[in-house]
Amino acid sequence: MIRWMVCTGVAWAVAMASLAGQPGRLAFPGTIDQHPAIEYRTTPATDVVSLLRRDLASGAPGLDFDGRLGYLRSLLARLDVPIESQVLLFSKTGIQHPYTDPEHPRALYFNDRVIVGYIPGAPVIELAAHDPSQGVIFHTLAQDAAGPPRIARPDRCLGCHLSANSLDVPGILVRSMFTDATGRTRPQLGSALVDHRTPLEQRWGGWYVTGTHGAARHRGNAMVTDNLAPESAVNATTLNRTRLDPRVDGEAYPLATSDIAALLVFDHQGHATNLLTRLGWETRIALAESRLDLSTGELRDLVHETAGYLLFVDETPLPAPVRGVSGFTTVFGGGGPRDRRGRSLRELDLQTRLFRYRCSYMIYSPAFDALPAAARAAVYARMQHVLADRDDREVSEILDDTRKGWR
Repeated sequence: MIRWMVCTGVAWAVAMASLAGQPGRLAFPGTIDQHPAIEYRTTPATDVVSLLRRDLASGAPGLDFDGRLGYLRSLLARLDVPIESQVLLFSKTGIQHPYTDPEHPRALYFNDRVIVGYIPGAPVIELAAHDPSQGVIFHTLAQDAAGPPRIARPDRCLGCHLSANSLDVPGILVRSMFTDATGRTRPQLGSALVDHRTPLEQRWGGWYVTGTHGAARHRGNAMVTDNLAPESAVNATTLNRTRLDPRVDGEAYPLATSDIAALLVFDHQGHATNLLTRLGWETRIALAESRLDLSTGELRDLVHETAGYLLFVDETPLPAPVRGVSGFTTVFGGGGPRDRRGRSLRELDLQTRLFRYRCSYMIYSPAFDALPAAARAAVYARMQHVLADRDDREVSEILDDTRKGWR
């Protein structure tokens, strides 16, 4: 299984060899625009922000500009993104890093289709929306009340979001980086790419974290002052915080939280999104070149990786129960389909693992639905094999009732 942890060329080569079975193989040389099965920049996008942009251009009701927050609240409501999903990143990363620091963290809000990034005083709201076929499409919305809302699609986001760290498809990066009290990262101290397999003690460097987690440790809220002992920044004052750092201007955000439960779900979703995009692209290219075979080689490995990740095969157990401080757990858990017994894959556990039932809600996402039929069938078959091996009848029963085509 792939373990994306440290952002170095060595880790990339090892991980790619694990996935592709060929040391150092470049996944998609030249295909992002040139291959007719992909054509990332020229194929009309159908992500929720592209659709909103077209609606606005056709005269649909616009967005409301609301004082200090600008378009934020109206945009979240229009895209059906819960405010309770707010998490705060204080490291100087992203295309608007000069506006980000511990006093003005970047707020991220998300559902399974789009991530919205907001920084108080920054000129644009950033959006990363998943197109079911094309991967993540990056947009900006100008925070300017003069004239109609202006949504653009900049290319510069791909400088970071199209790399081995995103499985060489336009995707999501969730990173943990040692960060100082100015918000500057300390890359020489190491960094981690985070998903649900990452131990808690390596997560959330450069992020604010509100919520309780017992004796478990993480790097959230910690600001490095000693390069020789960066872990010394993690102490009793940075752990189990139920309130934001007082330096943050709470009036500049809809909520004064960076919920630990929302962070855990966000960590899981990013890599799931990238895997589904990667599998879709690989399968489409193989189909176009009349060489599709999902039973052997790198495509088989990718099917197994995707199925295993969706079933939390390598999930790192929570070392202690976790409890958030916003309404995220209730809002998130209340969504999604339920089986005839009322069970849902969005029910959080937060005692020893992330979800009560060990199967990702991303199996209901447009990204999963958009997989070519052969790839979707192969993932189902592998999942059924894993579920039978671990005698997981509950997940099988839920999917029987809620996932069309599962059987």
